[in-house]
Amino acid sequence: MIFNPAHPGHVLKDYLGTMSVQEAASRLGVTRAHLSRILNGHAGISAQMSLRLSAALNTSPEFWLKMQVQHDLWQAQKAKRPKVRRFPHVTTPTAMSTPA
Repeated sequence: MIFNPAHPGHVLKDYLGTMSVQEAASRLGVTRAHLSRILNGHAGISAQMSLRLSAALNTSPEFWLKMQVQHDLWQAQKAKRPKVRRFPHVTTPTAMSTPA
């Protein structure tokens, strides 16, 4: 895992360059407030937004979603984890079959 991966909103700022948040939001079909929350790291990239960004920026939706997952996982690993008990061993079925 990457050390402290950037929030995808911060990367998106670089992609937008000097374009205003209002213009970018309009081109993406979202509100200025929603895009601003993403750009400032207060909201994540959803699957729907990844599709919009990929169409507008000629990137893949996976590029944005993977970046979001890496960021979220890094943040979750830094946080205090709840105590979790393992499940008892369960035999994995060898093949799915239908009754004869």
